[in-house]
Amino acid sequence: MNLDFSFVPEYIPYYLEGVKYTLVISLITVIFGAIFGSVLFFMKTSNFHIWRIKPLKIIAVVYIEIIRGTPMLLQILIMYAGSKMFFGIDLSPFTSAIIAIALNSAAYVSEIVRAGIEAVDKGQMEAARSLGMRKSTAMVLIVIPQAIKNILPAIGNEFVAIIKESSMASIIGVNELMFAAKVVVGSTYRGLEPYIVAAGFYFIMTFTLGRIISLIERRMKRSDSR
Repeated sequence: MNLDFSFVPEYIPYYLEGVKYTLVISLITVIFGAIFGSVLFFMKTSNFHIWRIKPLKIIAVVYIEIIRGTPMLLQILIMYAGSKMFFGIDLSPFTSAIIAIALNSAAYVSEIVRAGIEAVDKGQMEAARSLGMRKSTAMVLIVIPQAIKNILPAIGNEFVAIIKESSMASIIGVNELMFAAKVVVGSTYRGLEPYIVAAGFYFIMTFTLGRIISLIERRMKRSDSR
């Protein structure tokens, strides 16, 4: 088997453009996913009720279960095709991908937030309440700042996962890295080598980000030990 990578210098701009879109999609979706995921967590733990029914909790639980129980690829396709049909909004492929991936990420981030907050010693909340703080105030001032140390590394890992999962956006024509690889395949008639190059770029992005996350985790542990 003879692999030929002589096309790489000519087509490297396509890959770099794809890397740019991949990183932009991943960064935007992880930010909005973290925000919406936090909202979902507070909805899920809300005590707001009408009679004995907790509507916010029901909505959050149903949403999380549906999103986690269906493929992201299907969610991207539904967002792209369904936005016009149901809401009369003609979303671009790029916008559709960002919304779908962010909504998907939010379901997982809500569980990350839950685990991070539950990892904080319950005595912190009890001590704050004994001092006369309201539960919401204690959560914002005492619990959440401590939980962030538990949440940030996991959010970083979610960022790594989104970089890889963003490749599914190529199915609706978003010019990210996988789409760029497909363009190169069509132009060079090489069925394997363009995907190997794309895999190299994915590895560089995820490996670099993984090392950054590990560094942050070590710094956090060092600060905790002082």
